Amino acid sequence: MGRVTERRRVIRIRDGAVTARPDTLVAEEPLEIRLNGKPLAITMRTPGDDFALAAGFLVSEGVLGAADELANIVYCAGATDEGSNTYNVVDVRLAPGVPVPDITLERNVYTTSSCGLCGKASLDAVRTTARWPVADGPEPLSLAPELLAELPHRLRDAQRVFDRTGGLHGAALFAPDGELLDVREDVGRHNAVDKLVGRALQQGLLPLSGTVLLVSGRASFELAQKAVMAGIPVLAAVSAPSSLAVDLAVETGMTLIGFLRGSSMNVYAGEQRVRLA
Repeated sequence: MGRVTERRRVIRIRDGAVTARPDTLVAEEPLEIRLNGKPLAITMRTPGDDFALAAGFLVSEGVLGAADELANIVYCAGATDEGSNTYNVVDVRLAPGVPVPDITLERNVYTTSSCGLCGKASLDAVRTTARWPVADGPEPLSLAPELLAELPHRLRDAQRVFDRTGGLHGAALFAPDGELLDVREDVGRHNAVDKLVGRALQQGLLPLSGTVLLVSGRASFELAQKAVMAGIPVLAAVSAPSSLAVDLAVETGMTLIGFLRGSSMNVYAGEQRVRLA
């Protein structure tokens, strides 16, 4: 966790006064994810919770769905030509009998939009790889707008590194009564969600039925896809959703809320879970 932040010199200008001072910045480094020894993906992330990040990524790819499908995750020693460990390469080993996807550009597991899927192809990929339906849990979810309006404040209060840097996205998982279940931070909001889902996988909590996922920033298709793949019934964001994220929410029955700011919000799909006057 020592590399979550770094210090850099900055010239500060305030009301015409110029000073030089050190500033605390969020760290950003690449993480290579290998699957059974073979390179699978590279993501830019904030170091920390790397094993959870890798596990959550594989949940969203449709490779993992339960803790017993995961043998172990290790940092790769000798990741450089000099044989040193950069702690920027992890290898995920699947348990015996778990199918290993074809790790090629044409692999069958769902890939993110950066790999070329879009539109109907993306929706079809999520539909065919999702292990669970989006479900409320033991009882139907009925969320009061007043409770939803409090969630961004609870996320913000739990973002410890953001307080020092102002440069991190946050993702939080809430119970139906607003209890904060977990929160993760990362330079990439998709990584923060992967860390949440990966921790849930490691703890045997998937699917995350009856929970609310809140993300800072916008709700992209990628984030909606990650929520669906984890079985999360409600996704809320403080900014706008994309059109494809709304399409996915409508198709899967997920509740999608955007522009969750103060007492205002837009419900784009799944309004049956929100108590509307």
